Amino acid sequence: MYDDNTQDLTQRIEALEIKASFAEDLLDQLNLTIYRQQELIDRLAREVIQLRQQVPEAGQGAPRNLRDELPPHY
Repeated sequence: MYDDNTQDLTQRIEALEIKASFAEDLLDQLNLTIYRQQELIDRLAREVIQLRQQVPEAGQGAPRNLRDELPPHY
């Protein structure tokens, strides 16, 4: 009876070790995904800043001319 209990305990420990190993691998993958996403967010933020700098200053605060808003076929 002691052997059955020991064997059961050993199997349970091995199952927990396998689960822990998979969880650790998944955590590493998620950390890498988050790192890549943050790099992408940072790059996109820099691009937005560059695009805003390319917009002329007068276009940001000045009222728009309605003729500039007309589609080209008018």
